[in-house]
Amino acid sequence: MKHFLKLLDVSPKEIEEILNLADQLKYENKHNIPHPHLKGKSVGLIFQKSSTRTRVSFQVGIHQLGGQAVVLNPGETQLDRGESIADTARTLSRYFDGVMIRTFGQNIVEEFAQEGSIPVINGLTDFAHPCQVMADLMTIREQKGTLEGLKLCYIGDGNNMANSLIVGGLKTGMSVYVACPENYRPDASVLEFAASYKSFVMTEDPLAAAADADVLVTDVWASMGQEGEAEIRKKAFAGFQINRETLSVAHGDAIVLHCLPAHKGEEITEEVFEAQAKVIFEEAENRLHAQKAIMSLLMRD
Repeated sequence: MKHFLKLLDVSPKEIEEILNLADQLKYENKHNIPHPHLKGKSVGLIFQKSSTRTRVSFQVGIHQLGGQAVVLNPGETQLDRGESIADTARTLSRYFDGVMIRTFGQNIVEEFAQEGSIPVINGLTDFAHPCQVMADLMTIREQKGTLEGLKLCYIGDGNNMANSLIVGGLKTGMSVYVACPENYRPDASVLEFAASYKSFVMTEDPLAAAADADVLVTDVWASMGQEGEAEIRKKAFAGFQINRETLSVAHGDAIVLHCLPAHKGEEITEEVFEAQAKVIFEEAENRLHAQKAIMSLLMRD
């Protein structure tokens, strides 16, 4: 594994390796056991989209691994003033031991990885959110003891979260059911990948998708950059909410995940969110540990 750009590129064995190391690093972190896998290394954090969890978890994680984080916010690089991705990648490869990029198009991280000579991690693009889904898989395994054979249900927009959950869920042996409105389905390349799995179901019926689910997941209806579509999307997603009725058809011990921030009253009710808050914020913490594992595997000597 040279880069971490999308879960379509990552093998089931590599996913398991990341999860196992994440568990170990979480244990070491809780018990104040040093793990300086990035001692003496510098990692660039490039943000073209603002962030709370991605920025803090990566910056703290690099510090805990003994490395140095250099944060480049929107408007602070020549990339934002027209310098090519190729030239930026070739330059930053001379300074950093690796970079994380949180941006818009998937093509940006792909080109950066192709043109640079250091590991590239996708912190989020419009197509994929692989670091978040690794934290989700870690949380599910913690809560359920396994991934194999579980039923994962995603309800909502067929966005970057849906794309990555489908791939990650299927590659780790889960059944994946996705409920989206017809015009808001996941990316065609992801649906093509999923079509080879009998354990994948795409539907427009949220309750059918949630029936007997072990894990329910949702995300905001209008992602960053789609604020202008908020009212249109509220109408399109009416009924695609995780609420008391949704939970009533899932398994009695089903857990609910949300990548945050949540728009309570839209994709999830406040009642369900608060009832599941312990797991949701454990999921948020696991961004730290999963990303430390990814960085360690890509960048340590």
